[in-house]
Amino acid sequence: MKTLAIDCATEACSVALFDGNAMIAGFCEPMRRGHAERLVPMIADLPERGRADRVLVSLGPGSFTGVRIGLAAARALGLAWGAEVLGYPTLALVAAMAQGDRPGEAVTVVMEGGHGQWFMQNFDATGIATDQVQSLLPEDADRAAQHRLVAGNRAPALAALPGGAAREALPVSPDARQALMLAPVHWRSDLAPLYGRGPDARLPAAKP
Repeated sequence: MKTLAIDCATEACSVALFDGNAMIAGFCEPMRRGHAERLVPMIADLPERGRADRVLVSLGPGSFTGVRIGLAAARALGLAWGAEVLGYPTLALVAAMAQGDRPGEAVTVVMEGGHGQWFMQNFDATGIATDQVQSLLPEDADRAAQHRLVAGNRAPALAALPGGAAREALPVSPDARQALMLAPVHWRSDLAPLYGRGPDARLPAAKP
């Protein structure tokens, strides 16, 4: 079975094509903006234009725009190819990547969340989340981190806070080329986005 993995929920755009568990090809480009313009050409540059039997896509949390772009592309390709489309939580992939380097160790994942906050979630030694994703100010994240090992693009900053003296930071970012490190237990047929916090834009209050 061939699997196309898509991850553009954070400050990178990445795609990968797998045959079974072996990666055929993949690309990852750091970028703050431009995911919509780059994602489809990156998929088209894969062998056989990325055609697969299954599509895996990040559900977030991360950039509202990036999450929506990835999901829209995955749904469209799934429809065109008659492929199964499954989603996965971004932070769970980061945890799996960190535990690939530190097998059997529990990990706290902390990623940039915007507006001065960080997305945080704690995972046990098997990679299962032990709490819900939270969007926290750095000082609150310092108190909420449960494990010595911290991973994600804000891990070094978390380790530098007053409570982080004993922490080991792994500056890992989600990458579709590592998507199959994530156990299938994390794959979801429900493709509802995981935004991690409320939308930035709000409707104006109704006039009395």
